[in-house]
Amino acid sequence: MAEINVKFNEIIGKIKPMHAVNNGPVGGGRFGGNIDLFKKAGIPYARNHDASFSRMYGAEHTVDVAYVFPDFNADENDPASYDFFYTDKYVKDCEKAGTHMFYRLGHRIEHEEKKYGTFPPKDFKKWARICEHIIRHYTEGWADGFRFKMEYWEIWNEFDCLGPNDTKLCWQGTDEQFYEFFEIVAKYLKKKFPKLKIGGPAFCSYDEKEGFLKYMKAHKVPMDFYSYHCYPNEPKTMVDLAERQQKYLEKYGYGKVEKILDEWNYLYGSWWGEDMGLTYQTIQSIKGAAFVSACQIAAQNTHIDMLMYYDARPQNSFNGLFGRSPSTILKPYWSFVTFNELYKLSNQCKAESDNKNVYTLAAAKGDKKALLISYYDNTDKLKAKKIKVNLDGVKAGSLAEVYIVDANNDYKKAVSFVTSGKKAELYLEMEPNTLAQILIK
Repeated sequence: MAEINVKFNEIIGKIKPMHAVNNGPVGGGRFGGNIDLFKKAGIPYARNHDASFSRMYGAEHTVDVAYVFPDFNADENDPASYDFFYTDKYVKDCEKAGTHMFYRLGHRIEHEEKKYGTFPPKDFKKWARICEHIIRHYTEGWADGFRFKMEYWEIWNEFDCLGPNDTKLCWQGTDEQFYEFFEIVAKYLKKKFPKLKIGGPAFCSYDEKEGFLKYMKAHKVPMDFYSYHCYPNEPKTMVDLAERQQKYLEKYGYGKVEKILDEWNYLYGSWWGEDMGLTYQTIQSIKGAAFVSACQIAAQNTHIDMLMYYDARPQNSFNGLFGRSPSTILKPYWSFVTFNELYKLSNQCKAESDNKNVYTLAAAKGDKKALLISYYDNTDKLKAKKIKVNLDGVKAGSLAEVYIVDANNDYKKAVSFVTSGKKAELYLEMEPNTLAQILIK
């Protein structure tokens, strides 16, 4: 039997936004929409990387700098040089859902043999000025634009990404060219927008960050946030990576910047062959849901300030939230709904589990309290487990409701009871790779 001890009166911090995603809702159309589902899950941010793969957002007319500003020789000060049409629609749909867009300035990954948008811009300074006008369009109303709360602006994506035979997938230049590019763009945009958050570079490799950080320190490059990616099959991999990243950042004077893991999901093993079939199968399953919740819970107590799941893009195999139709719910969607119940309460409470496969996180605000439990194991060797839950700091006469997410139930209320004192206890029987949530009010 495993045991969980919760002290709702012991506040230890704030619940961080661990339920952000890559790519936002679809407003409607042939396959339906999911704005209401985004609202229900309370998804706070949507990073727009790889949006241009999806025709539901506008495909190759959407988001990427080379698509928004299609002729690099045009006048960057002229609104007529920009094509905001589909990106405007996409951003407005996000805002309707209460989800703020986290804008990746750059280009989608190019798996194709011929590359088009991942070459270094031929004029770094002009590229920075183009980005300035994109930012002004969405935050200051430039070119019949908007005044949205879009605070995060990320420079490029995965310049270090290599495909088969060391093919460069996101940056066709050298590392040194990227360092110079990042310096020029970051300094320019931060000077123009001191109140916005400018950062990057969305690393994909797990180590060897010192070249980038050493250059940034030597050239005094401002970074409001540092972003990187991780595709594990155990939460511990994510936790250990966060600690290593923090050491790199502290060494070069960036230890206090926001740390955003803005691409993550389950990866069975390698990125090739049969492993990918097993990866896709897991991502969209109840095991995928337990994995997501376990990672959200584990990341809360690390240096990570925000998690951004990859991906909520329609008809993408890495989308564990929605099926072929944006309005079709898959099991991991409930991981975001359950985490949002904690996020709404804001205050993290002390909660401990004595079992490494039983992950738990608690939150409270006034008389409202919530507990989330994920029983996750990647090996598929565990059996059903009885879990004793000790709740301390509960007001007598409170209504406690237990919800479960498993192979047969989507956030179904399993039991409810009225507490009789400041302390309460209950017993749960959980199958491996399932979720349970306790809501108290």
